[in-house]
Amino acid sequence: MHAKYLEIFEMARPFLDTRENENHTRIAYELAVRLLSEEGGDPDVILPAIILHDVGWKCVPEDLQITAFGPGQKDSALNRVHETEGARITRELLEQVDYPAPLIEEIAEIVEGHDSVAKPRSLNDAIVKDADKLWRYTEHGLDIDVRRFDVEASDHLDDLLDLVDKWFHTATARRIAREEYNQRIRRHKEH
Repeated sequence: MHAKYLEIFEMARPFLDTRENENHTRIAYELAVRLLSEEGGDPDVILPAIILHDVGWKCVPEDLQITAFGPGQKDSALNRVHETEGARITRELLEQVDYPAPLIEEIAEIVEGHDSVAKPRSLNDAIVKDADKLWRYTEHGLDIDVRRFDVEASDHLDDLLDLVDKWFHTATARRIAREEYNQRIRRHKEH
């Protein structure tokens, strides 16, 4: 992680100690770097946005978080809280490191709609959305979601495969999702 993004990550860490978000963020960051290399976009927007996209979960009580996302989502308002509070925290943290004001606003806008706004507003937004969702296809993401949602890995993998064309905005993300899916399928057939 480049030093200027590492500083933002270190400032975000206290907000990432819920929902296993620190590891999610690290993996999503690496996925964003991959997407950037193939799709383009502005790393000075995308990388801070992916680091900060889930800081708002810290403002949602841990016992209610599971109701706000995933297959058992019952409270979409709480999901919006994580986005709106995340945008507020994003602005505060980026102002502390004297990040350029126009970039702060674009980053905060991405954070504020990364789950609730289906159609990306820009390539930068699309890459953040894709990197966030791609995490679910990784070994780490699958293991957490199977445990978190109390589902069978094979059933969850089938659901993830069905979502590839619906969820992802870039060709690179769709390709990576299918690659990760195939790796997970092979692993689960071996066990």
